[in-house]
Amino acid sequence: MPQFKRVASLFSTLLFISTVWADCECGYTVNGTLYTDLTESDFLHIKNINESGWVPQTYTVEPANARGPFGKDASPKQITLNPLKSRYDWAGDGINGGDAGAQIVVKGGDPGEGGMIPMGEMDTNRTDILYGSFRAGIKLTGLPGTCGAFFWYLNDTQEIDMEFLSSQFNATSHPVNLVLQSEASVAAGFNARNTDAFQVHQLPFNPSDGFHEYRFDWFKDRVDFYADGVLLRTMSGEGVPSDPGHITLSQWSNGDPKWSGGPPAEDAVMAVNYVKGYFNSSDTKRQDDWRNRCKDINAPKATCEVPEITAPPQGNVSAKTFFFSQQHNMTVNQTIPSGNPNTDTSAAWSIRASTQGISTILLLFSFVLFMEWWS
Repeated sequence: MPQFKRVASLFSTLLFISTVWADCECGYTVNGTLYTDLTESDFLHIKNINESGWVPQTYTVEPANARGPFGKDASPKQITLNPLKSRYDWAGDGINGGDAGAQIVVKGGDPGEGGMIPMGEMDTNRTDILYGSFRAGIKLTGLPGTCGAFFWYLNDTQEIDMEFLSSQFNATSHPVNLVLQSEASVAAGFNARNTDAFQVHQLPFNPSDGFHEYRFDWFKDRVDFYADGVLLRTMSGEGVPSDPGHITLSQWSNGDPKWSGGPPAEDAVMAVNYVKGYFNSSDTKRQDDWRNRCKDINAPKATCEVPEITAPPQGNVSAKTFFFSQQHNMTVNQTIPSGNPNTDTSAAWSIRASTQGISTILLLFSFVLFMEWWS
């Protein structure tokens, strides 16, 4: 009888292991809304842009098409990763000096008549992003003459923008321009100011004085814009996008006195210390992956709530924001960039209650029976 009890106990243990699930298997929730996928980039510690989940862009826009006196020249040379000196720090100067993080630079100085202004832009390698919550820790330049932008993009008629015009920053004015580019803005000559989907919101801080978190939550019927966790504005209507696209970070100038102004007198840096996105995927394979891993959406820890920040991400305390990808077993079957040294790259260790899992249990149980008989 003691041997039988030992065998029964071991079998129960094996059966429990076979049904253990990883945390967050069914996704991540923001204000009660569930998202199946995530993308997280910790630029305070990433050293290689090719392992960040982002793709630096290369393109040119001639002055005639740039809608300004100068053209735009996007180049990977205008994006520099400047991680902190220690993987254990969350604030301070980067290894190259200056603000740590991904530095997106607009080259300063006069490019000459009809010249091109070097600028930086990078896009997520995920282009299947359809609705979600997106946030970035950014410090804007204080040099007049650039447009810094954090946005979602598919095309010129489906775009969600948070844009910062450095020439608008002064002692009493710190605006962010909130825009839904749509068919209406194209019809208005690519000027969203002449549509209902353009709002200017004055921030209670100067965006060039330090890092702050900027965020937009995209739903089917509206877009909510935030700064440091505080709701700024909600936009709805026909301008809300309905197709998948990607996230973009950029800083540019074309000399347009009605928008970017510039170019800046010297090199202007926009620093980004993190980007996080929690979203649904339009990719059928990713949707199948979710259905396969989400066995019970009501199970304990099957979904995980995304923490909200309560202070600007500045200093070693508040700048250490939460990353699911830096926790153990909270990003099973997610596409996580490998460049962050703090990322948990261990595979989910759970054995599934599937044909393979059952076969494993039977094999192990047979071995246990043999060992008990042998002893």
